[in-house]
Amino acid sequence: MRGMTALGETHEPRLSKGDEAILRFLAAAELIEADLWTQYAELGGIGTNPPIEVDAGQTLNAYQTALSNLDLDGPQYITSNTLDEVSHAAFLNAYLEFRGGEQVNFDAFRALQGSTAMGSSGIGRLTNLMQLNVDTSWFVRYRSATNPDFGVTYPQAVTITNRTAIPITDADLNGTADHIQVIANTAAFHFGYIEQGGSSLYAAMSQKVTDPEVLQVTLGIGGDEIAHFLEWVDFSGNGVQIPVAPVTDQGLTFPNFFSPLNPLIQPSLIFPVPCEFISPDVPHVSVIRPLTDKFAGAVATIASFTADGLFTGQSTQFLDELQSLAEAADAATRDV
Repeated sequence: MRGMTALGETHEPRLSKGDEAILRFLAAAELIEADLWTQYAELGGIGTNPPIEVDAGQTLNAYQTALSNLDLDGPQYITSNTLDEVSHAAFLNAYLEFRGGEQVNFDAFRALQGSTAMGSSGIGRLTNLMQLNVDTSWFVRYRSATNPDFGVTYPQAVTITNRTAIPITDADLNGTADHIQVIANTAAFHFGYIEQGGSSLYAAMSQKVTDPEVLQVTLGIGGDEIAHFLEWVDFSGNGVQIPVAPVTDQGLTFPNFFSPLNPLIQPSLIFPVPCEFISPDVPHVSVIRPLTDKFAGAVATIASFTADGLFTGQSTQFLDELQSLAEAADAATRDV
């Protein structure tokens, strides 16, 4: 039986090989998320834990102001999302040790140069937010009655190629209002991309878990990822309607999606549209999607992050280690 244990003792029983592989990959994914969200929070977040309200006398920089144009609470939401992801990474690693598993440590790979704009800590990074190819097809997918698990593909809502989602230098903070707004809008769609990926990943991994307590972990954290995603659906939608849109800078335009209105990119929708699920012979239903390894599994997640540009400049060793963790997680199966 499980019970309370003294500090340093292992919680029994030990994790199965498959459950440990799943948790190790999820810890890796959360370390990546914590790293990228920390960069967003340093430049665009506000407040601490407990939160400090924006109207408490703090002066916003131009990036925070542009994010606030999408939602007045945007900077606080960014900080809160960051705190959540940091807590996920810390918990998963601690839980791995608690159950006799091996933790994940990427400190040796925190070598990427991040932003030098005022507010940035200047520490080494795991991820690169300054050369992103943001996959915005999720915005269309969740407004469609189709499901990617059945092989359907979706167009980009906005084509965002090799763009920064954070101010790179103080020159970005001191540029035109349109320039910093396009950076903020790029970030908004990237927020949604990251959190929809986490929502699907946890749902896909939960289907493989054997231990009920490990399932409690994946469902609990996965639910928080879904909560994040829904906020950023609304947030990004605000960037493609008046008064923010249309806005253009250096060849990238965020149009007003209400002019003309296309139901597949309607900004004011937050919740998933009912879609195909399990079989075409049953009614459509609102669900998180995709849910299969092919599109939502660990290997698919790393491939997507790589295509996103998150790892531009990272070492081959880092990518190889991520791939190894991902393959082990996808190979896990539920023991009956």
